[in-house]
Amino acid sequence: MSKERIGITPAMGWNSWNTFTWDINEALIRDVADKFIADGYKDAGYEYIVIDDCWSLKERDSSGNLVADPEKFPSGIKALADYIHSKDLKFGMYSCAGTHTCAGYPGSFEHEFQDAKQFAEWGVDYLKYDYCFKPRHISGELLYKRMSLALKNCGRDILFSACNWGEDNVYQWIRESGAHMYRSTGDIRDFWDSIKSIAISQLDKQCYTGSYCHNDMDMLVVGMYGGSNSDYIGSKIGGCTDAEYKTHFSLWCIMGSPLMIGCDIRNTNDATKTILLNRDLIEINQDIECRGAYRIKPEPQWFHSDDAFMLVKVLADGDIAIGFFNLSDTQREMSLQFWDMGLSYASGMSLSLYDCWEHKELGTFSERFAPTIPAHDCMVIRARLVK
Repeated sequence: MSKERIGITPAMGWNSWNTFTWDINEALIRDVADKFIADGYKDAGYEYIVIDDCWSLKERDSSGNLVADPEKFPSGIKALADYIHSKDLKFGMYSCAGTHTCAGYPGSFEHEFQDAKQFAEWGVDYLKYDYCFKPRHISGELLYKRMSLALKNCGRDILFSACNWGEDNVYQWIRESGAHMYRSTGDIRDFWDSIKSIAISQLDKQCYTGSYCHNDMDMLVVGMYGGSNSDYIGSKIGGCTDAEYKTHFSLWCIMGSPLMIGCDIRNTNDATKTILLNRDLIEINQDIECRGAYRIKPEPQWFHSDDAFMLVKVLADGDIAIGFFNLSDTQREMSLQFWDMGLSYASGMSLSLYDCWEHKELGTFSERFAPTIPAHDCMVIRARLVK
């Protein structure tokens, strides 16, 4: 069987959970597909539309098959998948390695091959596979390998998104399991401290991401502004500022995380679209070599905490993506010494810098570049070596 080469670069798409949680239906999913086309998300590279938890009935049928909730999806899952495919988009669904999903619906434990076959028949292209209600004395590693084997033999190319929240030393075994991406953190929430803590937690894990197995730092909360129907995700907290969402998106892009939108894209404002549709940042995220970013601290004797740093990502064409991130509560000047990236003054080379948010050339610099970054903000540049 010929297999499509899925998972080469980080997945891009939309997931229903962050905003809608249990309140999903086929009309919503069709509307999202329409918006992908009308507002340019597909043209920017987003392709997966994923239904998260709460899509099925609470019990399987007499043959052990999963059953879509007929009130939420009266036309059936196959018809919905066909509609999404008619837009030249890809369709994703959700299941769980345990006996039940996190919301208490049937999981795929001991039904892995049966469910994989059913997903294939429905036309599923992406499976998010969660980790709730796993039998305590069975290895999670084994369960992810089991579903991976089932998906790879189901007769359809399905991207496998493992979601065990960074548990069980997942970094040590997830690549060989066959998963195309894996959740390395707990659930993101729509407020600044959640974004900040997740990003910092993964700064020393960049060696565990790459083509065909991407470190998933969870879905994007860009543009939610506290707009979830779940208090846990952040509806009572009020969301983030546009600068914080910009920093969130920049971190996920340069750190190579999949970009799965979580807001209601049917009602996004111009600021949200500007962030999510930034082609310069997306190009960095989708660089074909998928290299992790390394961290440089500005003058360590002055910056003792982890809340101000530069991230450097080597790109396939020889350029360098450099992010200046100030996660602190005060404005900071951040001095990047080029020799920290291997570029000495003796080489006779300089860097021509391009601002990926302002979309403009900044000029040519030698030895160092030292921008001032506001609190909770960032700057992302693309650097090209010049004589």
